[in-house]
Amino acid sequence: MAKRVLVTAALPYANGSIHLGHMLEFIQTDVYVRARKLAGEDCRFMWADDTHGTPIQVRARKEGITPEEVVERAYAEHRKDFEDFQLGYDIFHTTHSEESKKHVYAIFERLRESGNVETRSIDQLYCPHDEMFLPDRFVKGTCPKCKSPDQYGDNCEVCGSTYNPTDLGDPHCSICGTTPVMKASEHLFVDLARHADFLREWISAGGQGGTPLQESQRNYVMEWVEGGLRDWDISRDAPYFGWEIPGHPGKYFYVWFDAPIGYIGATQKWCDDNGLDVNDYWGGKSRDDVEIVHVIGKDIVYFHCLFWPAMLNAAGYTTPSRVQVHGWLTVGGEKMSKSRGTFILARTYLDHLSSDYLRYYFAAKVGASVEDIDINFEDFVNRCNAELVNKAANLCSRCVKFIGSRLGGTMGALLPDTEPLVASSRAKLEQALEHFRAFESPKALRLAMEVAEEFNQYLTDHAPWKLAKTDPERARSICSAGIFASQIVAAILAPVLPTWAQKVQRMLKIDAPLTFATAGTVLEAGHAIGEYETLAERIDMKAIEAIVEASKEDAAPKRTFDYEVEPLADQTKIDAFGAIDLRVGKVLSCEKVDKSDKLLQLTVDLGPLGMRNIFSGIAKSYEPDALVGKHVVVFANLKPRKMRFGLSEGMVLASGEADDAVVVLELDTKSRPGEKIS
Repeated sequence: MAKRVLVTAALPYANGSIHLGHMLEFIQTDVYVRARKLAGEDCRFMWADDTHGTPIQVRARKEGITPEEVVERAYAEHRKDFEDFQLGYDIFHTTHSEESKKHVYAIFERLRESGNVETRSIDQLYCPHDEMFLPDRFVKGTCPKCKSPDQYGDNCEVCGSTYNPTDLGDPHCSICGTTPVMKASEHLFVDLARHADFLREWISAGGQGGTPLQESQRNYVMEWVEGGLRDWDISRDAPYFGWEIPGHPGKYFYVWFDAPIGYIGATQKWCDDNGLDVNDYWGGKSRDDVEIVHVIGKDIVYFHCLFWPAMLNAAGYTTPSRVQVHGWLTVGGEKMSKSRGTFILARTYLDHLSSDYLRYYFAAKVGASVEDIDINFEDFVNRCNAELVNKAANLCSRCVKFIGSRLGGTMGALLPDTEPLVASSRAKLEQALEHFRAFESPKALRLAMEVAEEFNQYLTDHAPWKLAKTDPERARSICSAGIFASQIVAAILAPVLPTWAQKVQRMLKIDAPLTFATAGTVLEAGHAIGEYETLAERIDMKAIEAIVEASKEDAAPKRTFDYEVEPLADQTKIDAFGAIDLRVGKVLSCEKVDKSDKLLQLTVDLGPLGMRNIFSGIAKSYEPDALVGKHVVVFANLKPRKMRFGLSEGMVLASGEADDAVVVLELDTKSRPGEKIS
């Protein structure tokens, strides 16, 4: 029985748009799956949107919509990006599904029954004003490591440190600004230490008969095991968007408990839709007929190589055969930056260039190591132009066009002197497949370019264009050799550039798709071919400049603060003027509100107190652009008001006797956002 192969990429989070850092991993996964499918293997790419957790809850609250609406919007956007980047997944599902919920509850119940779950009380931050425990993203304060203010309770956006909310300095509720108090809360824990022996075995063997972890990752993860594993808190207090824990009202599964189970939920959905049994993939701890491969970034190794296999093993599910880890993406040798225009969204890229170029560049750069991967824009343009255009496309173009225009459009028999080149090309086709299987797509693509180089040189040396009149059959045979090479190149490129292989198949009028098994067949003499289809065009550097510029326009300004700001006063209703808290706010954006002739929607920066979404009835007095960049007075502790247009989180002070004669109170631009106005 053929082995079933299930491959996943890390689940994109539904709280934001897809950027090029995401696409690096998704393209790597897609190339790997496509290669194995083209080799005739039963290989499936199954994954989902990661939809639970506090950030989703926060965004929904800010926008005045439900968390379900947030994740549905993200799902549609993500799917469109993936389709336009030619990702050939078998299913892209969502963790907020009945399929995932079913397996979350099943795994939890098996863990509980086997004594792996214990309950105990912990101290947590609690907001006495809003009367709730504060999840990670509902509390802000000063980073305990770098001392940057206005950081969330799970990690610092300035230095990248992770910590517990209780580690923050000067914590305050991100909803109302109140200083929280410590209060006991009952949480559920999994004792990871009791799984240490299994993890040692799994880390060393790489699952059930599969390929081990990369050596650096194997050593890295083993250090955690040998250093002593901490108990894993799998619960969070309400409010939290996710699945409520059975038997524990008001407690929800931590997103890192249920998110990877989304792999299983997606498989369940795909199996249900195709009349198959999910247990054929996930139904046993140790089996030789299934290979489960996870592709992830190095920032989530801890979860995928400790929590996840331990949880699966304890619950009786199939454990992964391989976890393929890649490095981070840098641009020009530095972290992606919004201010420099190098934090590039997938859609921004697609607005200016074909997905083929980025698919090729990533596949040519991302191998099996965990090293960071850098995009150098000049190298990107030069590489795509030199390899895809000048070598691969040029070889096919000059041969197909020449045979079509000068030699009647039919193939000839290959000359004896091509035998070494043909044999070498076939060997490289086989080698390329093995490289793809080992996540070494750069080595596979290097072989494709070598074939193109060798046959381009063969054409140059034999100059068929000089023989068209004197020896047309020899000219036909020479160009037919170039067409054979184009088949090999197209087959190696097929996992990376599927449309390239399809075009070559069409123009050569080949019935079967070009695969690793079929591409080495020489077309018979007399076989008629069609007209040339453009395979690649040169990239103009202006397209890159446009992408960078568009990314700058989309970027939010980076904010750093070197001064203290008093926490907000308690929220109050508008008639309790004695408690009004007025702050300096800088207008970052302003736009008209659809279906309202009075309202403008402003995004206002209150410095360390965060961004505010404010609706103001000043549209008849101000054009939106007139307010951008202005420093205004904001009634900052006004209770948020849910409107049909969204949630308004404050008020901009203005005065006037009529709607079309309102004047906004403006401040000196030297005033600092967030400062209190007495």
